[in-house]
Amino acid sequence: MAVKLKPIVVVGSVNIDLVARAERIPLIGETVHSSNFQMHPGGKGANQAVAVARLGYPVRMIASVGSDAFGVELRAQLVRSGVDARTVRTRTGPSGVAVIAVAPNGDNAIVVTPGANAMVSVKDIDDNAHTIREAGVVLTQLEIPFETVEHLATVCQRMKVPLILDPAPARALPPDLLHRVSWLTPNETELASCVPEGSHDSNPREVFGAVEALVKQGGCGLVLKRGSRGAYVATKDGMREEVSPFPVAAVDTTGAGDAFNGAFAVALTLGRSPLESTQFATAAGAVSVTRVGAQPSMPTMDEVKLMLSRRAGAHLPSTT
Repeated sequence: MAVKLKPIVVVGSVNIDLVARAERIPLIGETVHSSNFQMHPGGKGANQAVAVARLGYPVRMIASVGSDAFGVELRAQLVRSGVDARTVRTRTGPSGVAVIAVAPNGDNAIVVTPGANAMVSVKDIDDNAHTIREAGVVLTQLEIPFETVEHLATVCQRMKVPLILDPAPARALPPDLLHRVSWLTPNETELASCVPEGSHDSNPREVFGAVEALVKQGGCGLVLKRGSRGAYVATKDGMREEVSPFPVAAVDTTGAGDAFNGAFAVALTLGRSPLESTQFATAAGAVSVTRVGAQPSMPTMDEVKLMLSRRAGAHLPSTT
């Protein structure tokens, strides 16, 4: 008999992604030619919700879309992807928009206009407290107002629901927020902004020193997303492990971090250890970069398991 799964609740952004593939990422003041233009549903919150749904796990989303045509399509896309969108509100005005330039090697540069995402409020959290209470884990990012994220952390702590914070876009994080977060999942660029002591360079010793400072200060677990170099997981009880990457030919890195976060949340909620969950998430990110777009690139459970099967000793999550 299958065990009823507690849903993952994602509180975050919903955007339309305007994606131009170019010969290179333009420099300041430079114009480059695009070889292809596409529109995709996106936003870190929506991407992570779709990542969870694509893995076959129940997911609900607390978010806002605009009253424009984009908003209608973005809501419909969430539903088509298997996300419970009943707590996604429609706000008067434009939806969030992300303009993305993608280079041939998969690197990207992104400019985000918040639109309706700026209206996700403290009241939205309070109005949906019952949804948060029922969650196995809550997943959020920083593309909605920061005061909303802070209030969400307080509610999750009060209800004893684990909170995973993806600190993107990067910004400084106050210690009292870190104390209310269960897991922090920055990439190396974001890590520099999270650490109060200031920035650091790409020297591995400096990177890991920043991880130690955050774990010590916040008392939370931290998973560092390192792209083509894999990941690094640090727990508050002293476990430190590097997770090696899965070699793939990258086509587009847009949404890879979101695939990672969604998969990490799924594996944790299924009862896997932090190390196993990080391995699973790294495999999901590797699958996603082999395809174009954010939500279209999110892998299925079978695809992640196939990637994991290439590595001896990997643990394959089960939903039963």
